[in-house]
Amino acid sequence: MTAPDPDGLLAEQLLRLTRRVHRIQKRHLERRELGITPAQSRLLRTLAHYGSPPRMADLAERLEVVPRAVTTLVDGLEANGKVRRVPDPANRRVIRIELTDDGRAALRELRTARRSAAEEILAPLRDEQRAVLGDLLNTLVDGAAATPCGENPG
Repeated sequence: MTAPDPDGLLAEQLLRLTRRVHRIQKRHLERRELGITPAQSRLLRTLAHYGSPPRMADLAERLEVVPRAVTTLVDGLEANGKVRRVPDPANRRVIRIELTDDGRAALRELRTARRSAAEEILAPLRDEQRAVLGDLLNTLVDGAAATPCGENPG
């Protein structure tokens, strides 16, 4: 008989939670009938973090995907009026991607959908449990021991 593998169990729980988060977010997106896929949603959110319109190569690097994947996402978003391709003012051979007004409106809807999905997922937790979960997630995301809220290191 093999001994239980607590790390394996945790890994499985994290994967199951990730799949659940994706399913719930997708459902909330579909309810808003934006016609935006989760991958397009991620591209819009990433695009919103730039101070000026990025190149497609910049988006591919930030999203950690091949440039062809970004082209496909931009094509779909452009067809729906959420983004547009614009020439770089310094080098007209370079194309940049910018949000349209429809794209900014879609982002607001996406944020609402994500908030609703988070509320649904976190509903079973009390405030103290949410704080602990937040600290644990920060530690995992940062890859190092994060300081819990309200505690000083050392």
